[in-house]
Amino acid sequence: MKSMITIVKEQISSFYLILRLSAFELKSANTNNYLGRLWEILNPMIQLAIYWFVFGLGVRGGQKVIMDDGTQVSFFIWMLTGMIVWFFVNPAISASSKSIYSRIQLISKMSFPMSAIPSFVIMANFYTHIMLVAVVTVLLQFTEFKFSVYYLQLPYFMLATLLFLLSLALITSTLSTIVRDVQQIVQSVLKMLLYLTPLLWHTEHLMIHGKDYVFILKLNPLYYIVEGYRAALIGTMWYPSEYPQLTLYFWITVVVLFMVGSVLHLKFRNRFVDYL
Repeated sequence: MKSMITIVKEQISSFYLILRLSAFELKSANTNNYLGRLWEILNPMIQLAIYWFVFGLGVRGGQKVIMDDGTQVSFFIWMLTGMIVWFFVNPAISASSKSIYSRIQLISKMSFPMSAIPSFVIMANFYTHIMLVAVVTVLLQFTEFKFSVYYLQLPYFMLATLLFLLSLALITSTLSTIVRDVQQIVQSVLKMLLYLTPLLWHTEHLMIHGKDYVFILKLNPLYYIVEGYRAALIGTMWYPSEYPQLTLYFWITVVVLFMVGSVLHLKFRNRFVDYL
């Protein structure tokens, strides 16, 4: 508990610095591109077009997806409202896990809590995420799924995503600094999560030998976040209250990850430079 409190205090005291560094991180990432930040929108759209062609037309044959409340949604809209989460968490997890050992010069020259390093890397990706959410929101206004009161859930799920990513980053960034192979493991797991999360195929049932194993997929914290975004953007339900057990499970998972990450980070960070 003491470790968690320490990390929380460091995040609060370094909040302004995190915002400044994240803005610089985002700017430097697009310095050499003629189109600049426009690529932050173009790249996801190109990937979405490919996924829609392969999975929407090729695999599903253009069939609609039936939501939990019975609402029929075109596969593209269903995929779009879920993939915007993936376009955030995928680069955020990958970049934050290597954020400490890849910034040895920053660590040695500046005096600030090392726990702020994964935070500003995640926040840099969050700016792009906000832009994507805005674009998707505008696109949805030209469909039957326009603004609704369910949009009030979005800030909640954005905060939930940020806290999950930070909790996970404290663990992966520490372990990746100690053992470089952890970064390769993270990349491999991310490739699997693309297909183990309801992003490209609808997971209403997962029948194996007559038994439904869909609950295994729901153990993935991203399941809760992705479905929550869909419920908010498509406007189907108040997801946290409709699925209280999933909500409780998600936040218990985040707290446990944050607790473990805080202990690991504080235990090894004084020796990070030695590992680097």
